[in-house]
Amino acid sequence: MPDESIIRVSLDRIEEGLAVLLLRDDESVRFTLPRALLPRNACEGDILEVVVRRDVAATEEARRRVAERIERMRRREQG
Repeated sequence: MPDESIIRVSLDRIEEGLAVLLLRDDESVRFTLPRALLPRNACEGDILEVVVRRDVAATEEARRRVAERIERMRRREQG
């Protein structure tokens, strides 16, 4: 499975600062994003591409920080 997915959506509408996006492959699937995250000139009816990419380095760093916190808590519990 690739570390990146490109999802085509249509910008259905903007309500109260939220963009309602419909999945092009199945328009019964919808999700919202803050309007501020869309390109400035995006408008209702536009077809957009949403890229979802796994950030391996950030994931490893987050796991390292969590492991360090767990280790510190274990040491405190042991005395």
